[in-house]
Amino acid sequence: MNIFRIAGDMSHVASIAILLLKMKTSRNCAGVSLKTQELYALVFLTRYVDLLFTNPLRSPLTTYNTIMKILFISSSLYIVHQMRTRYVHTYNAAADAFRVPFLVGPAAVAALLFHLKNTVVEVVWAFSIFLEAVAIMPQLFLLQKTGEVENITSHYIAALGAYRALYAVNWVWRAFWEPGYRQWLAWTAGVVQTVLYADFFYHYIKSKRQGKKLKLPP
Repeated sequence: MNIFRIAGDMSHVASIAILLLKMKTSRNCAGVSLKTQELYALVFLTRYVDLLFTNPLRSPLTTYNTIMKILFISSSLYIVHQMRTRYVHTYNAAADAFRVPFLVGPAAVAALLFHLKNTVVEVVWAFSIFLEAVAIMPQLFLLQKTGEVENITSHYIAALGAYRALYAVNWVWRAFWEPGYRQWLAWTAGVVQTVLYADFFYHYIKSKRQGKKLKLPP
């Protein structure tokens, strides 16, 4: 545990809060990809299977991790439920047209080929790592199709990107200070995810400097 890991988690929590605030205040989910939200729900449900076997009171770190895991699972499921029920009339299914099987399938194959241990839990964990790396793609695809991006939606994606960037710094910190620490699988997926966010951040920062609404090129 280090400051970068905690900051990354807080940035992730902030992204969730921003998205929920956007839907509650505007009473719609326009500009939000349901497919990305469903992918994130799948990511957390598969990554945190270890909750079934963990004593949350074993140590302060275990308690912290358990709270974060439950928060990420419950909030992702809640967001999907809200988009499928209360705000379904504002959801643009035609624009949210990215083919999710093209993400889930390769992630599953990669997990079967590359995992740390030959156990079901480890394979499922690897699947979640690979899937999270590309889960943002339907959201970015949707924003490119619809043109201008609402400020609060852009802040949500920026907070998500900051979460991954801070986790990358956390990996570097741990590799430097913890002898023998190596997480090649997570690092590789993290690099892919960072590349996917790079173009968004370029246009996000540019739009803020110019005082304009964010618009992603088609």
